[in-house]
Amino acid sequence: MAILSTAIVQALFVGYRRDFQNALTATPTDYEKIATVVPSTTKSNTYAWLGQFPQFREWIGDRVIKSIAASGYSIVNKDWESTVGVKRTDIEDDQVGVYSPLFSEMGRAAKAQPDEQVFALLKAGLTTLCFDGQNFFDDEHPVYANADGTGAATLVANHDVDLVARPNAPIWYLLDTTRAIKPIIFQNRKSPQLVSRTGLTDENVFARNEYEFGADSRNNVGFGFWQLAFASNQPLTAANYAAARAAMKAFKADGGRPLGITPNTLVVPGSLEGAARKLLVKDENGGNEWAGSATLLCPSWL
Repeated sequence: MAILSTAIVQALFVGYRRDFQNALTATPTDYEKIATVVPSTTKSNTYAWLGQFPQFREWIGDRVIKSIAASGYSIVNKDWESTVGVKRTDIEDDQVGVYSPLFSEMGRAAKAQPDEQVFALLKAGLTTLCFDGQNFFDDEHPVYANADGTGAATLVANHDVDLVARPNAPIWYLLDTTRAIKPIIFQNRKSPQLVSRTGLTDENVFARNEYEFGADSRNNVGFGFWQLAFASNQPLTAANYAAARAAMKAFKADGGRPLGITPNTLVVPGSLEGAARKLLVKDENGGNEWAGSATLLCPSWL
């Protein structure tokens, strides 16, 4: 039996933190492929500039200042945590090694949490509002006649999802991730870190005979420009893929100027991975005209 001391428990924490950090470092993620990571230093961030695509014009006379219309779109950071209790008797009986995989898994979960949040938000795009007050995937995104956001609005759709005719059909997503701002925003206030309550006189040790180790972080997700995304639950065929690309390339800014959208990422659930690979990978006879036109992502979170 180990004679417990603060030094022994602190050494234990160092080992668990190493397990946590190694898994945190080694776990691969996909969220940065479709989300812009924005550092946050406050409780929430307001993205007043959403809806404004900066563009160049011929400079004749004075500069034309395009004032930013305050959209009021804010992302409020959320707190996240995961906590493990280690029995004091396990430490006394030298059974602490059995907890190491648990701390490795905690590190993996902490690294994967942004993936889970980002792709869950993409999946919820048909029912979650974005900066213009419409759902991110919607039939009625307003595009105004004048470049300053005034005049008559044309209503634009960025999806081909028919839940009436095809209620159970899987949804796939075509994205433009070439811009500085991607379709999703991942707002990071505090990166994951492992902390502990391991004082020999801490309440949890005194009352429950248990040491506590916990990871926590602060972040949240939100939508960027809806023009950078298109959703569909039509069969993933060359014709429907081409139609989605054409719809995105036709998107215009207020005032009617083309946005130069470049669809380059296809995101699919597992049930469509095979169809997506056939679509994007060149076959032996070179018969697939869309081969290499987009990068394929097939996250587990869809």
